[in-house]
Amino acid sequence: MNISNRISWLAVAALTAFAAVLTACDDDKSYAELLEEENKAVNLYLADQTIETTLPEDNDFITGEDAPYYRLDNDGNVFMQVVKKGDGEMVQSDQLIYFRFMRYNLINYDGVNTMPGEGNSDYVEGGNMSFRYQNFTLESSSAWGMAIQMPLQYLPLNSEVRLVVKSQYGWTSEISSVQPYLYHIRFYKSQI
Repeated sequence: MNISNRISWLAVAALTAFAAVLTACDDDKSYAELLEEENKAVNLYLADQTIETTLPEDNDFITGEDAPYYRLDNDGNVFMQVVKKGDGEMVQSDQLIYFRFMRYNLINYDGVNTMPGEGNSDYVEGGNMSFRYQNFTLESSSAWGMAIQMPLQYLPLNSEVRLVVKSQYGWTSEISSVQPYLYHIRFYKSQI
């Protein structure tokens, strides 16, 4: 087989493989489509909430079950509702923080029905989860994503918040799945 026949054969084989990949991907959503679906899910949930686009001075957050959601970043990836402001000390860098949480996949939110949740908030056997505040060099801290730590920039320990978190600020193992979550989190200095 001469060189031009080999090149033609390789080109046909490459095109066949490429066509097979394109055909296999027809049923999958593109990353852009997943991001659009994520934005729609977050917007659907936040449509029923009061949103504050600026943070209050002196961290004087409105609190409670009907408190507004505060946008924590400029791009609208994380929103925080302060359920309970907390009465503990402010957190220091690299401090070990324990937390309990439930999270709900907002892709499942339809505006009416309750979403199934997962987490360790409702049962003692689940134990406490922990991270080292602002120490993302540790996998035990970075695995939870950036959003979980963001409330402690403004609130003391023993606080309780709800966070709407887009995928890129969520669990690092789940970023590529492009799933937004609603978290209900309580922060502690020691295990409970």
